[in-house]
Amino acid sequence: MTDHKNHLGQPVGAPLVDWTPRSRPPRTLIKGRLCRLEPLEASRHARALHASYSADRDGRNWTYLPYGPFASSDEYAAWVASVETGDDPLFFAIIDLASEQPVGVASYLRIDPAMGCIEVGHLSYSPFLQRTAAATEAMYLMMRRAFDELGYRRYEWKCDSFNAPSWRAAERLGFTYEGTFRQAVVMKRRNRDNAWLSILDEEWPAVRAALEGWLDAANFDKSGRQRRRLGELMNEDGRQEDVEPTADSNPNGSVRTSADGCGR
Repeated sequence: MTDHKNHLGQPVGAPLVDWTPRSRPPRTLIKGRLCRLEPLEASRHARALHASYSADRDGRNWTYLPYGPFASSDEYAAWVASVETGDDPLFFAIIDLASEQPVGVASYLRIDPAMGCIEVGHLSYSPFLQRTAAATEAMYLMMRRAFDELGYRRYEWKCDSFNAPSWRAAERLGFTYEGTFRQAVVMKRRNRDNAWLSILDEEWPAVRAALEGWLDAANFDKSGRQRRRLGELMNEDGRQEDVEPTADSNPNGSVRTSADGCGR
């Protein structure tokens, strides 16, 4: 409930007298401890990414994305070339620092600088990235840029309402479910209802503290097994998860999203 009223006595939203439009996210590298995000380029990343995706032999990683699977590296490279210069979506390749290989893709999209709203999506995690600490760090790095570097107010995640791994991953990362937009999209000749989730700027400090605590090297033993689950840390900071993913019991247990991601 709002405590703010206008001159007519009507309830209104909180004033934002100092608000100014935000900058668009730059096409620049984002580096973490376990991974880095590089602007996606066909010449640098496509063939290695396609090789990583080929480990998903059933092609289930593409079910909830509007494109793919790709029959050959040339076909995938052509798709990357068609999106690599765009500003919205703005694509990044996720590089595993241990292997120095690209193992996934993510993007910013639906970027609205005037409203301070930005979405993360087109998540395409190869089997080499799924359920790793680097998968969580990639999402943290993108959040940190949006909130801390650029000052956005709202960070969104949308997924097919049937994409349970993506939905669970979002809630694990601190997103709050807001509702489902029914018959929102026609994709691959089928209906898609979109589940909407978000993190707000006022919620970000607690989410950031939990993510940073979980990603800290001290939270993992010598075999890479986590000492504390991310859900525990979220709850300590006042963020209650609706679903606790079982992947957290695995060594380096991390995001339960596959390449299903939250593709549009």
